[in-house]
Amino acid sequence: MNLVEMKRYIGMVPRFLKLLFGLLKDKRVPLKDKTILAAAIAYLLNPVDFVPDMIPFFGMVDDLYLVALALLRLLYHTDEEVLRAYWEGDEDVVPVIKKILEIGAKILPPRVREAVLGTFETGNA
Repeated sequence: MNLVEMKRYIGMVPRFLKLLFGLLKDKRVPLKDKTILAAAIAYLLNPVDFVPDMIPFFGMVDDLYLVALALLRLLYHTDEEVLRAYWEGDEDVVPVIKKILEIGAKILPPRVREAVLGTFETGNA
């Protein structure tokens, strides 16, 4: 079930790109968050990252996971309505973000999750 759901969310990548670009222009989004959103766009558009995009399905899961992390961080600094103003999906974007993070945490290998989060496992866990 998680794989089917994630496949549906991967189909929303163009909507997430539009959302990210819209948020970059919004004056209500703090500069630090705009920097993180720009980095998320670069990661999403770069075919060579932690899981290369040439790998079907899994190549996009890490990208979407990183985008969801960036948007979740933004939710801590900005009203949810800012995100909703730029979202073109049929579903509410906030639960979609949370579901992507939940599924991504189950699907992605721990090392990939850690790399996406910006830290690597030390092997001492």
